[in-house]
Amino acid sequence: MISSEIGKEVIKKELSLVPKLPGVYRMLNEKNEILYVGKAKNLPNRLKSYVSEKNHIIRTERMLSQTRKLEITTTSNESEALLLEANLIKKFKPKFNILLRDDKSFPFIFIGNKDKWPQIKRHRGRKTKEGFYFGPFASAGSANWTIKMIQKIFHLRVCDDTVFKNRERPCILYQIKRCSGPCVGYVCLYVGGGGGLGKSEFILYHVLGAFDSSRIYFIESVIIINTLKKIDQKINRKIKTYKRNKQGHNINQTQ
Repeated sequence: MISSEIGKEVIKKELSLVPKLPGVYRMLNEKNEILYVGKAKNLPNRLKSYVSEKNHIIRTERMLSQTRKLEITTTSNESEALLLEANLIKKFKPKFNILLRDDKSFPFIFIGNKDKWPQIKRHRGRKTKEGFYFGPFASAGSANWTIKMIQKIFHLRVCDDTVFKNRERPCILYQIKRCSGPCVGYVCLYVGGGGGLGKSEFILYHVLGAFDSSRIYFIESVIIINTLKKIDQKINRKIKTYKRNKQGHNINQTQ
């Protein structure tokens, strides 16, 4: 007869140490193999349901009967927990999880690496094309928002290849400063050496190098640099917030 009491006891012992934060939990068996990966907006509340519930479905009963260890990872918010859960499921393929097929539940941003002026677009499904995939994103809305931000900063094209190759004059996206107009030759390609620069400095190096180009105005380059500085400030603020949350989590665990 299947008994879920062993798994419930494992969870009970860990509950007092689990912070009231969003995150991901993993059920492991005696061989340290991951049986199940789950996410939660509030980890203790989710884990308590395994202990308090009396009539679990058969799959959950079997999982608890094999559980010998519990691991948790806290995140800053529920969206991060959702993405972490998806990545862990794809990586470890736990037998008690319903596996996602071809990443169809989460969108990516794709930029090809074959074209001189690559298109930036949202992508779902298998990664069969050569290029760069960024993500996954928690929703199509967040991926679209990111694409718009990249358009505003770097003026990459979003039109498909057929439209791009047959344009004789720039579209409205060029007029509203969302595209650099490569379809009609309104931008030139600048390639510079990065040396030992970091990622943000490497971007600035390319922008500064573009000052010598007659096609790119000084004021536009200044706007790009100021935008990059704002992005850098936002990233630093997020890092500081994450470190404070992590420090508070560590303090709670030691108390």
